[in-house]
Amino acid sequence: MSGEATVAATPQWHEFAARGEVATTLAEHIAAALARAIAHRGTAFLAVSGGRTPADMFAALSKEDVDWTKVALTLIDERNVPESSPRSNAALVRSHLLQDRAAAARFVPLYQGIDAIEAAAGQASKALAGLPWPLDIAVLGMGDDGHTASFFPDAADLGALLAPHNTAVVMPVHAASAGEPRLTLPLARIVEAGWIAVQIEGNDKKAVLEAALAPEGNRPISAVFRQGRKPIDIYWAP
Repeated sequence: MSGEATVAATPQWHEFAARGEVATTLAEHIAAALARAIAHRGTAFLAVSGGRTPADMFAALSKEDVDWTKVALTLIDERNVPESSPRSNAALVRSHLLQDRAAAARFVPLYQGIDAIEAAAGQASKALAGLPWPLDIAVLGMGDDGHTASFFPDAADLGALLAPHNTAVVMPVHAASAGEPRLTLPLARIVEAGWIAVQIEGNDKKAVLEAALAPEGNRPISAVFRQGRKPIDIYWAP
């Protein structure tokens, strides 16, 4: 962690009574941001997170009226497992987001079929290098331990993952709490996005995020707000 004392990016909370409202509203806001990016530069580049939380939002987003042929899509992070695994974020994206209208999007996953995590990160970096950086939209989640992307508190290379001037495209993650080797975009790639949204659910996670946003907050997600260059939107329901 950087040890900075203040939060730089102003959080904008969007609170809803029901989780379904978060899914539909966030999907609408992402679709609008994609349309703005396409109008501005002829293409749009979206990175999304996995886990259980975004599944309904993905389904709603897949039906949004966007020129999906002009959208490039990748993942914020991924377990280094094939799409046949129930833990694959890419499989979640294919089954819930790359449906209906969104099936026309160009999806470049992080998993490249290489078991050795260092080599896997190198191959994923090559696969993503030709995408239209910087990101237009980054959609983050958060774990109970305050991690986002694959920035786990016990990651051996956490300092490098969070380094503000890191030029890597994809990095390997070594963390016992991760369960298996992971691949992730480094923080520097995420915070250069035109818009960052954080989707969380439940009172426990709200409390974790509020603690992370405090001046003394030192969770990995705190670094997103400290290094963020624009207001970051938080979407939450109990």
